[in-house]
Amino acid sequence: MRRRFDEQLLELNKEMITMGSLIEQAIESAGEVVVSRDVEAAQVIMRGDQEIDRMERDIEAMCLKLLLMQQPVASDLRLISSALKMITDMERIGDQSADIAEIITMPVEGDIIPFPAQLQQMARETAKMVRRSVDAYVTRDAQLARDVIMSDDVVDDLFDEVKNELIRMMNSYAKTGLKANGMQLLDMLMIAKYFERSADHATNIAEWVEYAVTGKYKGDVLQ
Repeated sequence: MRRRFDEQLLELNKEMITMGSLIEQAIESAGEVVVSRDVEAAQVIMRGDQEIDRMERDIEAMCLKLLLMQQPVASDLRLISSALKMITDMERIGDQSADIAEIITMPVEGDIIPFPAQLQQMARETAKMVRRSVDAYVTRDAQLARDVIMSDDVVDDLFDEVKNELIRMMNSYAKTGLKANGMQLLDMLMIAKYFERSADHATNIAEWVEYAVTGKYKGDVLQ
């Protein structure tokens, strides 16, 4: 019985890795289309969100089956329940990548304003957070999970840089009364916020990994 259960846990790990790879690719691709403004590539990201949604449902069903059909011990129960929490945050990252891509597909009025360079860097840092948090789950590495949690500050700092740059640009364009340019700047702020929120979801994933491994969640004191 235990052997079969361990095999199912390994299958769960594989599915988590696959979903994590899809999420990582989605957020990295979102960063790339922000630079390229490639509408077709953006549409690929939006279509790919359906596969991410399907994986969330499949993994959820797998976790519930493990909980109902098996009798997991405390450590296994934490792993399974954490996976259920993690896939919710992973799915949200997929949604936000699709939201960024949707903005790219919208027509632009007036002269095109280059996106702040920090946006693609935010995408790369967030994708790295996702990859490392899933690695931490698979390898049961609590320290790696804590490293991911700490790295959220990097994305927050980049978000602040983007905000400051956009405020400066908005003040400049306000003097000219160019509304179309103002709309582009608002879109940029939305994209930056989506990246920042994606990093927050990656942090949540890492926090659930730490709980899965140690039983400690968000600063709880172990008894």
